Amino acid sequence: MPNYALTATCPSRRGIVAAVSGFLAGAGCNITDAHQFDDIETGNFFMRVAFESETGATLDCLEAGFEPVAGRFCMAHRFHDSDARMKVIIMVSRFGHCLNDLLYRWRIGALPIDIVGVISNHMEYQKVVVNHDIPFHYLKVTKETKSAAEARQMAIVEETGAELIVLARYMQVLSDTMCRTMSGRIINIHHSFLPSFKGANPYKQAYARGVKFIGATSHYVTADLDEGPIIEQDVVRLTHAQSPADYVTLGRDVESLVLSRAVHAHIHRRVFLNGGKTVVFPASPDSYRSERMG
Repeated sequence: MPNYALTATCPSRRGIVAAVSGFLAGAGCNITDAHQFDDIETGNFFMRVAFESETGATLDCLEAGFEPVAGRFCMAHRFHDSDARMKVIIMVSRFGHCLNDLLYRWRIGALPIDIVGVISNHMEYQKVVVNHDIPFHYLKVTKETKSAAEARQMAIVEETGAELIVLARYMQVLSDTMCRTMSGRIINIHHSFLPSFKGANPYKQAYARGVKFIGATSHYVTADLDEGPIIEQDVVRLTHAQSPADYVTLGRDVESLVLSRAVHAHIHRRVFLNGGKTVVFPASPDSYRSERMG
């Protein structure tokens, strides 16, 4: 049976869940997982429903049949094929821990995506990427070439049909134009020492101050540098006995983990923008089903 997911947002009011579940039942669908959140502060309602179509209904058929329900609740919605893999572009500079982690999870099926290309402003990871049979695009970025390089980046996104860009420690600031064009479709990762420890050696600064927690934050990219809506965060505890090198190693580990979690949530349509923040529903059975199929 086809496995689908419905994502929906609308102004909060009585009867939304009943209307959605009633429609799916009437269309011969069996709900396998459902999450909803009613934001009292904004008056917005968010919902994600995973289901099987026992009648083999197509996405187009479901979309057409659901229009009266969507119209009644002023609902922005979309039906998704849970078994379809999202096309992803990864961008990286000279730190390869996040790239290597994503490639490994992709290779073993834990991250069911289609990596349609890797873009870098350095050549360090060309061999790694090519050995995975993934196109590698070297685009040198200087003050003079930045505009042309970004235009080529966007051309690669268009040519490949990529739906998501993952900045796996890509150390270049994206333009406001690119951020707006790809709004909600670029995910970044960075350590969580900002704004206390800025510059090239934040872990060294943290060691000098005796910091006891190292964290990482993954978020959507906006024109406000490192201030986009947060998707995922985590921390790891340190002790006085650990060295500056330990800080770096543990920091890279938590960065890799947090980024992969954020990408996993996004590709399974579990993240909803809610103003300057996000609603992130927990992983559902259909997420693991697609991993097994991968």
